[in-house]
Amino acid sequence: MRGDFTWVDGERLIRFAPGALGDAPELLGDRGFEEYALLTTERALLSAPDLADGAGVVLLVPPGQVPVAAAAVRTAVEGRQLVALGGGRVIDSAKAIAGADGLKCAAVPTTLSGAEMTTIHRMPAGVTTVRLVRPSLVIADPALMASAPMPGLAASAMNALGHAAESLYHPLANPVTDAAALSAARLISDGLSTEAPERHQLALGSLLAGYALGSTGLLVHHIVSQSLVRVTGAPHAQANAVILPHSLSLMTVRAPDALGRLARAFGADVPDPDRAVSHAATLCARSEVTTLEELGVEWQQLDDVVQTALERPELRNTPEPPGARELKELLESAFE
Repeated sequence: MRGDFTWVDGERLIRFAPGALGDAPELLGDRGFEEYALLTTERALLSAPDLADGAGVVLLVPPGQVPVAAAAVRTAVEGRQLVALGGGRVIDSAKAIAGADGLKCAAVPTTLSGAEMTTIHRMPAGVTTVRLVRPSLVIADPALMASAPMPGLAASAMNALGHAAESLYHPLANPVTDAAALSAARLISDGLSTEAPERHQLALGSLLAGYALGSTGLLVHHIVSQSLVRVTGAPHAQANAVILPHSLSLMTVRAPDALGRLARAFGADVPDPDRAVSHAATLCARSEVTTLEELGVEWQQLDDVVQTALERPELRNTPEPPGARELKELLESAFE
């Protein structure tokens, strides 16, 4: 599989290559990003200080959920085009502001969140009109995307693996998204199956998984994981890592063909859904968190997590959508 490419997808240009960060000034200029507002964090900015040179303003996105974080910096953007340098929260904040104010945004991801590849985001606090956008320029440098140390990198990779897995049984799944998702699953599995992670493979797997998710949508795994984060404050990547084997187990009867193909992508010699679940659990263990209790989630919070998940309309896209009882059982199985 090619590790250096330029991909034009509608209005969007994606540049994936080792050293792509060095091409950022030229790419941004060619795509009309001049005197832009750079949304970032102090940590991310250290990895790409040159991006600040072309910015009209540098805005540090505060911690917290995207609606509040985006609202906190929105006014200071002052109509500039947006460049997001950071992880999912930073990129989603840029998308939120771009959607609210009719602006373009570009993304330079520093994690495996996949946010750079989707229109999935919430709007800034106080904005009631929903306009979902995706970055029109993605500068994907694998060394930067997969720069996090282990075991946090493994947790981030499990979020990406969840993107790939769930896109296989979404109602909008198709041969193109299937090909991207299965390639992503294979890359992520291979990238975490060696003692030292293969960071280039993880980055490319994340990009392809993000594409698959962006072309399909969210299902039960991400709805439960996101509900955990919102209700309990659990860290996003680690919540995904803990929940993934349990959400895949829920789908073995609902989507056996998809889980069988996932097992084959992981290297199994037969399309056995249970093999997909067990291999995912092995990969998730590399994040060094395997229970909700380890994330500080309390048993009495589970009912609120279930209620929050049930309120998400995307849950209906899950084959045979689970109800309150099954969601509670899923969370209980991941608790300890």
